Amino acid sequence: MTRLIVAAGGGGDAVAAAMLHAALYGDEVQAVILTYAWDRLLVDPLPGPRGADRFAGLEPVTQSVWSVPAEAQPIAPAGSTLPRLAAELPHTLALLDPHHGAEGITRQLEELVSHLAPASIDLLDVGGDILAQGDEPTLKSPLADALTLAACCQVNAPVRLLVAGPGLDGEISADDLRPLLGNLVHTFTAEDVETIGSILEWHPSEATAMLAATARGARGICEVRDAGLPVPLTDEGPAVHEVDLDDAVSRNSLARAIMMTATLDEAEAYSREICGFSEIDYERNKAAWLKDQPPVPLTREVVFSQLDRFQADARVRGITHTTFRHLTEALSLNGSQRDELRRILITSRPDQYDAPLWNIRA
Repeated sequence: MTRLIVAAGGGGDAVAAAMLHAALYGDEVQAVILTYAWDRLLVDPLPGPRGADRFAGLEPVTQSVWSVPAEAQPIAPAGSTLPRLAAELPHTLALLDPHHGAEGITRQLEELVSHLAPASIDLLDVGGDILAQGDEPTLKSPLADALTLAACCQVNAPVRLLVAGPGLDGEISADDLRPLLGNLVHTFTAEDVETIGSILEWHPSEATAMLAATARGARGICEVRDAGLPVPLTDEGPAVHEVDLDDAVSRNSLARAIMMTATLDEAEAYSREICGFSEIDYERNKAAWLKDQPPVPLTREVVFSQLDRFQADARVRGITHTTFRHLTEALSLNGSQRDELRRILITSRPDQYDAPLWNIRA
C-alpha cells in the first residue's frame, strides 16, 4: 500500500509533504511524492523547471515518470535539491515534469495511479496560492500550482486538495483565504517538525520554513523573498485545511485555461495573458542580472555591519523574523553564500536562531 502526495509547487512543498505524511499516516506506509525540480536561482542558476533530461541517474517508475534517488545528479550547470532530499527522506521522490503542459502531468498522474494503486492521493500546497484567481496584485508564482491543479482535476481518481499554512507564501493573505478553506485536517506541532528538522537546516524553502517555525511557536511578522514581503506568523500558520478541488478549479482561471496545454511554453503564454506575467520570465530576468553582479567578500566585519543596519530598519517596519534566503539578498550577497552566512550568524549569535528562521527581536 502506497500513498501518493503531489507537491503542488515543488520546492518546499515536497518537504512539507513528508511532514504531512508522518503526521497523518505515521509509519504505516511510505509515500511517493511527485514534485517539480524547480528550485530558486540560488540553487539552480537556470530559470524554470528541470525535466528528466537534465538529470543523470534517474530510475524509471512508469513510461513517463522517473524517480530521483540520492545518487542522481543534475547535469551542470543545472542544480537541484532533490537528490539530497531523497537521501534524507524515507519516501520515493518522483519527478513532476511540466514540459508537456498540463496534459503531460495528467499522463504522469494516470500512469502513477495505475502503477501504484495508491491508498490516497493528496495535492498539497503550502501557503494557498493554488486558490488564486490570477489577478491578485500580490501573486508571484501561479504557474506551477495551476499546472498541478489542472492535471489533478482531470485524473480519474479521487484527489484531496490540502492547503497548509494559509498565507505563508506571502502571495494571498490568510484573511482572503479563510472563507475558502474547508475542514481542518491537522495542526502541525513541534513534534511533527522533528521529522524534517534536519532538512530545514539546509533547504532554502521559505514558506515551509515558516510553516515549521509557527508549528514550533514562532509568532510575529517574517520578511521574505527578494521583495521583502511581510508575512504574519500566527496561530493559523501550522494549520492544514481541506479545500474542495472543484471549487479551487472554478476559482483558478489559469488552471482552467491550461488544461489542454501540451507544452510548458503554451502554459506560460496563458500565464502572461491571464495573470499579466510569467514567473519564468521573472527568473530569466533575474538570472541575467545576477550574472553581472560581482561577488561580495563575506567577512564577519562586513556581515555584522550590514546586518545591524538591516535589523534596525526591519524593527522600525515591525518585522520580527526573516529567512536566511532573504538575509542573503538583503545583505547583497550571492545566493551561493547563503550557507556560509547562516553558519556565521548562528555560531556568532545563537540566541537569534529561532529555527529555522532568524529572530530579529532577540
